[in-house]
Amino acid sequence: FFFFFFFLQYPSTASMGKQPVRLYHKGVILGYKRSRHTQYPNVSLIRLSGVQDREDTDFYMGKRLAFLYRASKSHANPSGIRVVWGKISKAHGNSGVVQARFRRNLPPKSMGASVRVMLYPSRV
Repeated sequence: FFFFFFFLQYPSTASMGKQPVRLYHKGVILGYKRSRHTQYPNVSLIRLSGVQDREDTDFYMGKRLAFLYRASKSHANPSGIRVVWGKISKAHGNSGVVQARFRRNLPPKSMGASVRVMLYPSRV
């Protein structure tokens, strides 16, 4: 009974209007850079949400990317979440798609998955 009374007196932070802060921008992995006969798995194409043309991609040049995926849990990694880091290298076309290079080439399973675009390093 005492705990119920305690929660009635002090509302949670969610009910007070505070929203969680997201410190990254969302993107989707489209696939590898490719030509008619050859694909280049060391370069991945990323569509950034809210970016519609080539001029808007200039802000994201050099920003870090994080591709998160689940693996088996272990003593060294109890959460089971692993990260592959990358960097946006250049624009791709005129529709707001960018090219990125990751430290390890992304697996084909990652196509269509989400990626986090960290807002650092800043060039402003």
